[in-house]
Amino acid sequence: MALHIVAEANRCLNCKKPLCQQGCPVHTPIPTVIQLFKENRLMEAGEMLFENNPLSAVCAIVCNHEKQCAGNCIRGRKDTPVHFSSIEAYISDMYLDRMSVPKPERKNKKAAVIGCGPAGMTVAMLLAQQGYPVTVFEWKGKIGGLLQYGIPEFRLPKSTLDRYQARMEEMGITIRTNTTIGSVLMIDELIRDGYKSIFIGTGAEKPRTLGLQGESLGNVLFGLNYLANPQGHKLGDTVAIIGMGNAAMDVARTALRHGSRHVTLYARSKNVTASSSEVAYAELDGAEFVFGMQIEKITDEGPVFRKAIFDENDKIVGYEDEPVQVHADSTVISISQVPRAKLVRTTEGLFAGERGTLTVDENYMTTRPGVFAAGDVVTGAKTVVHAVDGAKKAAAAMIRYMEEQAD
Repeated sequence: MALHIVAEANRCLNCKKPLCQQGCPVHTPIPTVIQLFKENRLMEAGEMLFENNPLSAVCAIVCNHEKQCAGNCIRGRKDTPVHFSSIEAYISDMYLDRMSVPKPERKNKKAAVIGCGPAGMTVAMLLAQQGYPVTVFEWKGKIGGLLQYGIPEFRLPKSTLDRYQARMEEMGITIRTNTTIGSVLMIDELIRDGYKSIFIGTGAEKPRTLGLQGESLGNVLFGLNYLANPQGHKLGDTVAIIGMGNAAMDVARTALRHGSRHVTLYARSKNVTASSSEVAYAELDGAEFVFGMQIEKITDEGPVFRKAIFDENDKIVGYEDEPVQVHADSTVISISQVPRAKLVRTTEGLFAGERGTLTVDENYMTTRPGVFAAGDVVTGAKTVVHAVDGAKKAAAAMIRYMEEQAD
């Protein structure tokens, strides 16, 4: 590993206009970090990474690098791009346990964070670093959100999230797990109890449905529900997966690791929304891919499709009349996810758009004064680094808002 990442660092051209940095949603200072790494100044490099992106140790693993840093690397135009992700992963993994946790003077304005996924973790750490007392309310038993319950262990070790929780607690952040805001406790009660600003980072953890016959059958699952507890489900030998996004690839690879022998992913078009690296890993693990299949319904035997008819440009122009019954022990629907509506239903003045995403202004404040939001609950399902980007801006806006409020 060490020889590999040193070789990668030496391939960096240190461009005056680093397109890799521009291609990163949080604009990680890649050339500077690489230079510090080459000079064996790893702690400085780690500090720079975490100051820019508190979830650096996670993003180094789960980001879609081929569309971001690596995808914009100049070397990639005629050669193999520099794989900064491996360098970042090495530095961040080392720094996470050695970082100096700041102990700023404690301010007298406390903040609440609802949801401890990527956005909530980021906001909590950024506010704590500035001395604000922060309480995080997480409705599940562990922190991380989709990092914990939606990404398999073989992709992101859960020990990484345990280490993050330890750092957060060292920062003075209070984490209340198994606590749902919008049920027993409401946002109004948080305001009553003196929280000067509130952040909503509840993500998009409600699976999207197909709206078709058969979704309630016993041999049908939703991808996120399966990934949250794969040991609790017996899919059988043959599994049909509806969808070809990154989550669908995780479902396929997880199913194969839990005993399924024949796993096939189906898509209506010839397009794959998952990253090419995740597709390659799924294929390497033994998954198969079938394109041009429009799902019609699901039966006890498995999904029923109609085959698409394509023109010379691979555009769908129609479907064959005869339905195709695919035989599968289990059918897993993995076609993205949407935010849950609990907070909107239980909070006066909090509004959401048609897709269920919260309405925010340019400062990430919702339609309820003093209540901010970012991440998937605002944008819909996107990447971890996009959630971090929005959370950074929301945290800055929360600080400005709290400083404007009377003590």
